[in-house]
Amino acid sequence: MKEILEIPQNLILEDDFVLLRPLQESDVENLLEISINEPETWEYSLVRANGKENLENYIQIALKARAKQTEFPFIVFDKKSGKYAGSTRFYDIQLPFKTLQLGYTWYGKYFRGTGLNKHCKFLLLQFAFETLGMERVEFRADNNNERSIAAMKSIGCKVEGVLRNHMPTFGSEARRDSIILSILRNEWFDEVKENLKNKL
Repeated sequence: MKEILEIPQNLILEDDFVLLRPLQESDVENLLEISINEPETWEYSLVRANGKENLENYIQIALKARAKQTEFPFIVFDKKSGKYAGSTRFYDIQLPFKTLQLGYTWYGKYFRGTGLNKHCKFLLLQFAFETLGMERVEFRADNNNERSIAAMKSIGCKVEGVLRNHMPTFGSEARRDSIILSILRNEWFDEVKENLKNKL
């Protein structure tokens, strides 16, 4: 398969259960309900999207990063319920080095534990490894975020280590330890793709 040298601005990834399309300014309205009613969603986030003003700011930051081609944010649409479920993105995109990070992932509480995340991750990882030709996809999380770490391990990520005292936490003097996980190209083709497909 021919590798592409940049992510198309109109990229859509989808299967029978989920659709990921580029995040846009007007998506404030599509994500507002989760933003206002589920503040716990951002407990471990570095950029909060709780409340309309914060959500608008969150989307603006994401769109500026996409314009610089360092990030590519998506909105997630759950086909089963016919509702927008949350957001995710590629970031720290280093095409010359064939690496990127996958994160800034959040879903409303009704979409957690439904299998939606595994469908999203399959589509994103397939695109990263099979279309972009990435050699490595990295994941990071607050080392206290047990739910997120468990989700990453369940899709086949391997723990590499912990960056101690890595960065400030939102709105406090405390600093967080960040756990680093990854999937390598050969791991995707050798085992992760098939194992993840079997869980869908």
